[in-house]
Amino acid sequence: QVQLVESGGGSVQPGGSLRLSCVASGTIFSMYDMGWYRQAPGKHRELVAVFTASGLTNYADSVKGRFTISRDNAKNTVYLQMNSLKSEDTAVYYCNARHRVSEEKYDYWGQGTQVTVSS
Repeated sequence: QVQLVESGGGSVQPGGSLRLSCVASGTIFSMYDMGWYRQAPGKHRELVAVFTASGLTNYADSVKGRFTISRDNAKNTVYLQMNSLKSEDTAVYYCNARHRVSEEKYDYWGQGTQVTVSS
């Protein structure tokens, strides 16, 4: 059982910055791959960034160089620092925790936090 609570969303102007936080409870945080996804109106949910339990990171091409994912296992928290925000970044951002057991994958999701980038 994993509970994920996101915070940090809001409205910013293009070029601005936000930092999203996701606090996990109810499990051993360090064992999970942690990621951020986003879903814009009328679009599929897409992976933005992932920080695996083994320390690997990956980013969507659209955010490389602008977004940084980090995690603090002692605080059971994963962050997404978003800089140089663009209007196309507007979406609901979801925190994801994935537990891999052999070939099985177990996914848990936060409730989402709205990010709006507009002038």
